[in-house]
Amino acid sequence: MPEPETFLSLITGSFATPAAENPTVAMIEAAYEHHRINARYLNCEVAPDALGDAVRGARAMGWVGFNCSIPHKVSVIKYLDGLGDSAALIGAVNCVVRRDNRYIGENTDGQGFLTALRTVADPVGKAFVLFGAGGAARAIAVETALAGAASITIVNRDLARGSGLVALLSEKTQARADLAGWDRTYRIPQATDIVVNATSIGLFPHVEGRLDLDLDSLRPGLVVADVIPNPPRTQLIRDAEARGCIVLDGLGMLVNQGAVSIRYWTGIDPETEVMRRKLEKIFGV
Repeated sequence: MPEPETFLSLITGSFATPAAENPTVAMIEAAYEHHRINARYLNCEVAPDALGDAVRGARAMGWVGFNCSIPHKVSVIKYLDGLGDSAALIGAVNCVVRRDNRYIGENTDGQGFLTALRTVADPVGKAFVLFGAGGAARAIAVETALAGAASITIVNRDLARGSGLVALLSEKTQARADLAGWDRTYRIPQATDIVVNATSIGLFPHVEGRLDLDLDSLRPGLVVADVIPNPPRTQLIRDAEARGCIVLDGLGMLVNQGAVSIRYWTGIDPETEVMRRKLEKIFGV
C-alpha cells in the first residue's frame, strides 16, 4: 500500500474500565504499521456513566470504529444504531463499526475464540464447561454451540444471569445447555472435554486469582482455555498444564478477534502472526 497522501488518520480505539492492562492497542498498532495503514488505536479509560459521552465523542470525531471491553459490552448497545446478526443473537458487542455514518455493533469474541480453539480441538460433539455468563461468556457459548458443541454447562454465581444464557442457548442452538450454581468449589465432570474460563478471574493486576474449582478434577488430555490475555499464563493455565491438560491461553482469542475488527474497520486482512509476536514480546512468552 503506498504512503498515505493525507495527514488525517483513521481513528479506532477501545472503551473500557479498567483499561491500563488491555494490550489490544499494541497488537493492533503493530498490524497498522506492518500493513502501512494510516490509522491509530486509542486505548481509553471510560467509566460506565461516561460511556454515552464517549460514543457521542467518537461520532463527533469521525472514528471508524472502536472496541468495547469490560464492563461495556452490553450497555453500549443502547448508544448504537443497529446490531450485526452475531451481536444481536449474543446480546453483547465488543466491536463497533461505522457503516454509512451509522454505528453498528458486532461481536468478534466468539469468532476469535473458535479460531484459537480449533488449533487444539474441534468443538463438534464436545462437552463444554464454561465459567461465567457475561459478555465474553455469552459470545463463546453461542459460537461454540453454533459450531456443533454437544453440551455446555454454564457455571456462574449469579443464577439469574446464568439462567438467561442457558435459555438463549436452548432457544437458539442445538446444544444441550445446563446451569451449575457456583456457590462452592466446582468439580469438573468426568465427561467434560473442554473447560473455558470466561470470567475476569486472574486478570492483571489480580494475577494470583484462582477459579474456585477442584484442581484434582483437571485430568490429562482435558482442554483448558482461559480468555485472560494479561497475563497469558494465568494460574488456571499453570494449574492445568501441571496436571497434563492441553492448554490454550487468551492471546489467541485476543489476536483473532482483533484481526476481525481490523478487517471491519479497514477492509484489510491483517497478518495475525505479526500481532501475536508483538504480544509475545511484551509478555515474554
